[in-house]
Amino acid sequence: MAELEPVIGLEIHVQLRTQTKMFCGCPTGFGEPPNTLTCPVCLGLPGALPVANAEAIHYGLMIGMALGSELAPRSVFHRKNYFYPDLAKGYQISQYDQPLCRGGQLGEVEIHRVHLEDDAAKLNHAGSSGRIHGADASVVDFNRGGTPLAEIVTEPSLRSARQAAEWLRLLRTTLRQLGVSDVNMEEGSLRCDANISLRPAGSDELGTKTELKNMNSFRFIERGIDAEIARQSGLIEAGEAVAQETLHFDPRSGSLTSLRSKEEAHDYRYFPEPDLAPVVITNAMLERARQALPELPLEREERLLGLGVSAESARLLSWHGETGAFFDEALAADAGAPPQALANWTAELAGRLDGEDPGASKVTPAALASLAAMVEEGKVTQGAGRQVLDRLVAEGGDPAQVVADEDLEAVGGADELAPIVRAALEANPDVAEKLKGGDMKPIGVIVGHVMKETRGRADGGEVTALVRSELGLG
Repeated sequence: MAELEPVIGLEIHVQLRTQTKMFCGCPTGFGEPPNTLTCPVCLGLPGALPVANAEAIHYGLMIGMALGSELAPRSVFHRKNYFYPDLAKGYQISQYDQPLCRGGQLGEVEIHRVHLEDDAAKLNHAGSSGRIHGADASVVDFNRGGTPLAEIVTEPSLRSARQAAEWLRLLRTTLRQLGVSDVNMEEGSLRCDANISLRPAGSDELGTKTELKNMNSFRFIERGIDAEIARQSGLIEAGEAVAQETLHFDPRSGSLTSLRSKEEAHDYRYFPEPDLAPVVITNAMLERARQALPELPLEREERLLGLGVSAESARLLSWHGETGAFFDEALAADAGAPPQALANWTAELAGRLDGEDPGASKVTPAALASLAAMVEEGKVTQGAGRQVLDRLVAEGGDPAQVVADEDLEAVGGADELAPIVRAALEANPDVAEKLKGGDMKPIGVIVGHVMKETRGRADGGEVTALVRSELGLG
């Protein structure tokens, strides 16, 4: 059988960071008491008339510009008709054949469209602790209903689960930089559906696709897509057909469950929303959106590469917006450390903070820049610098003062280090003999001894050179 190639497209639903809902004046919010953020419009009561949220349209234009999309001069809202308990109106107000944005690209992934719509309510499935009249029940919280959504639909440009998860991280950082959403996956403000099919490698034809719904973490997205690729591969290898359907991935068990047959666009009986006028995009609206655009992650990555920062460091600092902003502030402090050295120390700090915003830590950008400069100038060794950073993370303060308080200034020069190296060799005669014989593998024992005696204040390269000199190895 020919090798199979996955073909993956994503549909990303982004809750927009507006003060009010998409078509009414109810406030948006997370964690409020159930059914307290509602009105006749978002509850779909007869006679209630929607009004489009201008700020949501502004955010949609910003997203389109960031993705390089073609912005429609005239955009139309439609009714997408389907029945589900979380949809009070019996239809969703969305966009069909005249979306706000078409085309575009982010990284290696092409964009099909970006359109605006309102979110559904939230279904809470109660277990035994939520029984109503003695029976298990599902209850509806309409607070979320009507929240503005931007749906970003990609072309089927992705070829693996890992690539999909990595690209989603770039998209989330881009949206966060734009300020259009908090993109908090745990709270549901960024949700992802994946359309997955398999085809013979090298073929241009698409196989039958299935859809994984509402995955809300990068890890679950990657696991879910891998599980569906494996399931479809098994069916094809067994000579069975893949059915077009919508699936749910359970991250606890790793299992896939069929929800329903996959709908086609005509199943929703789209027609123009009669209560909303078409959205006409003016030059003033475009200019406002353009002026609001910040430096985007891929632009930052390009700038950092131009500063001589390595590709790996540039991606870390660009795809993690808060870390990149901290680096920029540290670089602006102009303490004298080269950009790559400062990038390395920013990564050291980020690693200690376990995903937290470095800007919210006790370490100031100026302090990190000063520490990086001290290490570059040889005033402090790398090892001692890490000790200083540990204290800055715990207590904050000035790195120079920490060095003085902890007596961490670098020990250097033959006068100071040669006696310590000789003592280390005398304490480890078997290692010294191996080194004399040309076996340099155990030199770490001597270097480690010197580092222990100097509390990490000696430079490893200088210690190695002194060892060779003491043993007459040239």
